[in-house]
Amino acid sequence: MTNDSQISTVTFPDRELLAALEPLPVGVRGAVWDLRSAPIGVDLDDVDAVVLPYINASEVLGELGRVPHLKLVQTQSTGYDGVREAVGETVAVASASGVHAAATAELAIGLILASLRGIDAAVRDQQEGAWRPQRHLSLADRKILLVGVGGIGKEIARRLQPFEVELTRVGSSARDDADGHIHGAQELVALAATADVMVVITPLTEQTHHMINTHVLAALPAGALVVNVARGAVVDCDALTAEVLKGRLKCAIDVFDPEPIPADHPLWTAENALITPHIGGNTSAFYPRVVKLLKKQMEAFARGKVPDNLVQRGPFA
Repeated sequence: MTNDSQISTVTFPDRELLAALEPLPVGVRGAVWDLRSAPIGVDLDDVDAVVLPYINASEVLGELGRVPHLKLVQTQSTGYDGVREAVGETVAVASASGVHAAATAELAIGLILASLRGIDAAVRDQQEGAWRPQRHLSLADRKILLVGVGGIGKEIARRLQPFEVELTRVGSSARDDADGHIHGAQELVALAATADVMVVITPLTEQTHHMINTHVLAALPAGALVVNVARGAVVDCDALTAEVLKGRLKCAIDVFDPEPIPADHPLWTAENALITPHIGGNTSAFYPRVVKLLKKQMEAFARGKVPDNLVQRGPFA
């Protein structure tokens, strides 16, 4: 690590997170900055790295421009959309890859099961005291199209194995790995034509914005289920809404564009829609796992090593 990449002073969004990491390794100093008020215990001129808040981080990204010697930004989320644009290419960006993998994979499986097995409809029936048994689809024997093969995608695939599904995976480019073939994104329309369930778990980038577009959605068979646990804008949400309101597709979504979904949006009352409020990684598993990651990052800073999970290398190039 060069002097240009040496990190000595790190800010944390709240006192509780900093306390969970103390004592910090020798050579690393911590301070508190929530990016909404003045930092506590440090001048911004001295800050080398900033740990973003977990919730609503996108609302405060503009404040990063106030840090004149910023070298690294650490997210507490797997996604990092907007962060690189906010800081420019000279600043490193590290994600919380791995922290949310188990929890988000759990939710993806839960949304699939709830939608296919009609649990959402049963909850509505319960409010009326109505007993309406029906024959629903089983997850067993379904053809699953998994769009995204990163850390969370791998965990979703692993959890799907016991359910006896036919799994097809899609990545940015076609390749093979230890688990078989990964199709390229350019094959999405053709692959969608035979999918019963499409699960979206790919990062939001310029390349993946509206990756699941009108053409992909139109290619899905009638009755297919779209599950989005990635970022809202990976899917053309207007096009998805239109398909769901027509009754041609079903959706089970944890994310949307925009968020929060407007109160008068028709998807709220659509029978074929199941909505959770962006809670994929926000479980009891989050805090101990993010603390573990941050401890590892602080040790890397202290030892002059390159930190983990860099999605933009900045001074570590």
